[in-house]
Amino acid sequence: MVKIERLENTKIKIPSELLKGKRHLTGQEISVLQKNQNYNDDETWQNFYVEEGEGNFDASLVRMNFFSGYVILGRLQKVNLHYNDLVLTCGLRRSRIGNAVIGNDCVIRNVSYFENYQIGDRVILFNVSELSCTKHSKFGNGILKKGEPEENRIWVGVANENDGRAVLPFESMIPADAYLWSHYRADTQLLERFIQLTEYGNTGELDTFGIIGNDSVIKNCEIIKDAKIGNAAYIKGAFKLKNITILSSEEEPSQIGEGVEMVNGILGYGSRVFYQAIAVRFVIGRNCQIKYGARLLNSVLGDNSTVSCCEILNNLIFPFHEQHHNSSFLIATTVMGQSNIAAGATVGSNHNSRSPDGEIYAKRGFWPGLCSDFKHNSRFASFVLVSKGSYQYELDIPYPFALVSPGNNGNQSISIIPAWWFLYDMFAITRNKNKFLRRDKRVVKIQNIETDPLAPDTMQEIMSALERIIGLTADYLKKSKNNYLQGISRKEQIFQKAKDYLHQNPNADFTLQDSICQKKYGATIFKPVQSYVMYRKIVKYFATRTLMDFCTSQVDIKKTAEKNKIKKQLTIEVIKLIRNIPLYTEWENVGGQIIPSQKVRELFEKIKECSINSWDEVHKYYAECQNEYENYKARYALYLLEMLYSRPIEEFTYEVYKNIMEDVTIVANEIYEASLQSREKDYTDYYRNMVYSSHKEMENVIGALDDNSFLIELKEETSEFISSLEGFFAHLTK
Repeated sequence: MVKIERLENTKIKIPSELLKGKRHLTGQEISVLQKNQNYNDDETWQNFYVEEGEGNFDASLVRMNFFSGYVILGRLQKVNLHYNDLVLTCGLRRSRIGNAVIGNDCVIRNVSYFENYQIGDRVILFNVSELSCTKHSKFGNGILKKGEPEENRIWVGVANENDGRAVLPFESMIPADAYLWSHYRADTQLLERFIQLTEYGNTGELDTFGIIGNDSVIKNCEIIKDAKIGNAAYIKGAFKLKNITILSSEEEPSQIGEGVEMVNGILGYGSRVFYQAIAVRFVIGRNCQIKYGARLLNSVLGDNSTVSCCEILNNLIFPFHEQHHNSSFLIATTVMGQSNIAAGATVGSNHNSRSPDGEIYAKRGFWPGLCSDFKHNSRFASFVLVSKGSYQYELDIPYPFALVSPGNNGNQSISIIPAWWFLYDMFAITRNKNKFLRRDKRVVKIQNIETDPLAPDTMQEIMSALERIIGLTADYLKKSKNNYLQGISRKEQIFQKAKDYLHQNPNADFTLQDSICQKKYGATIFKPVQSYVMYRKIVKYFATRTLMDFCTSQVDIKKTAEKNKIKKQLTIEVIKLIRNIPLYTEWENVGGQIIPSQKVRELFEKIKECSINSWDEVHKYYAECQNEYENYKARYALYLLEMLYSRPIEEFTYEVYKNIMEDVTIVANEIYEASLQSREKDYTDYYRNMVYSSHKEMENVIGALDDNSFLIELKEETSEFISSLEGFFAHLTK
């Protein structure tokens, strides 16, 4: 309901710090302003302040405006501001301006309602219907002002449609924060402390100004209300921006384009939102793109992600997420990054209860195929590729780097090939690390992101998958007719016998049944022996490569110039050094950063005992973990080798080291050869070639094979790695 307020002559209170270096208008200046059809609620013009100093205020540049409250101007001279093809002379024209603090050399033209804002230098405001800020604005942060009830908080309902995992947004939030808050819900004291961390530094005072930073341009927009906009932001044609923070800087400018609506949220540095996109209750990370009508609701989106044309509702999404298709849905999920949602994939609300409280939990590298759909709840290991199909029952896929397919010939059990990426598409998995690094355009990298598919989190999953394959093989052997387990009854002996069978029969061709992978009908595991062997090779490759990197890092800084001449070797002394590093065998993907689970628990204790009191301090803790990450990896790599061979590394024989080197060399060569062959197909396959009239035309379109920078670099790295490997274990085999 519209209310009537009588106008009275009340004294305006202006913060004293805003008046530093300012003065009142002269009589002549007031006369010029009135002549230029400017009107003021204060007929004395005592509410109007300008920059001190001769020549710093040109009254002729202020025309046809209506002023109220107080107006404080910086330097105003007759100069032009240029932004792309837009050229405007500085000054205030045809605008209604109240309670505004305006920086140096600004353009404010055709702003129908401009109220309660502070803007920086060289700002352009051109053709804006409403630009206002209320006294209680929180700019998308989940804080409260004095006197506000708890229900006024803005929550973001990530991962669950019933808000059971909701988090409070804040300006510096990264996916790691949202993950810890949303997925550790049992500890009520910890949850209360998370709220206190978010409130840290909030005075609660009702003195809010809207903010527009230096060198920002806002043109042809409808409603911008309760917005905090950083430096060098570019906003054109936006329909509605309300209660938001737009983080932007000269190094990482953010942009918002035509028809965009954004309400209650935070947009990260260097991000771009275009073409009728909608975001409500959100936190969007750095270097993200939201475009072409995408709908992002109640979600946190990690850095370096691109979504367009799709619907994303109630999600927690880690960095490097790709979703480009109008027919794709992502609802009530935790997707842990480096993911790609194909066209027609409906990872949505196919619930199996009376309440929409189901969830899907997918570790990094999740890739559902065209037109695939899933039933909540479902869970996927890292780098799982799901073939096109409708999955009618809940899934729990514990095999990383696997291919999951619907059953064939009416078989309702699903099909799984563990280690599929390594067996059949090594190129795709190998180039992931470099691909994501190239896409990382962040200037400031608050969120640490592990882009290598081979890391402690995936090795942990592989080790669990190896155990599972051995256990299922034991079940298979119990039912087989060859009496392989005859006379063996102890569980440990059966397990060891099954493990021996997998080692001794590398060409065995059989399938396993895993009842846990799909509710009701289970799954058929194809190529278990080949997968088992490949998993072990990959673990050896990761462990050896990690130990080699650690040895390189131990080279004295003074010898950096000679570093390339020093042969990487694992010695007893280095092993002793590694053993002094704490061993962590459980790891978590915390927003894209891989952190030992024990370190996460230590963080929680620090938060609860109030030795950590702000999210900035939490971020420093993440950075401390990252500083030790390579050391923790080296200790874990040593542990993995010892687990694979069931003995301390000091007891490894020459045959063991020979086996390690052979398998690691095979993997290194396979990575390069598979990558080369995969790319060669684009040049030799008949169906790829048939669209070109000549080989020259093909090279002009897709580039020459010999010029492929990734393959050139990979070849050099492979050669160097194998050369270094030859003498790596030499000291231990003497």
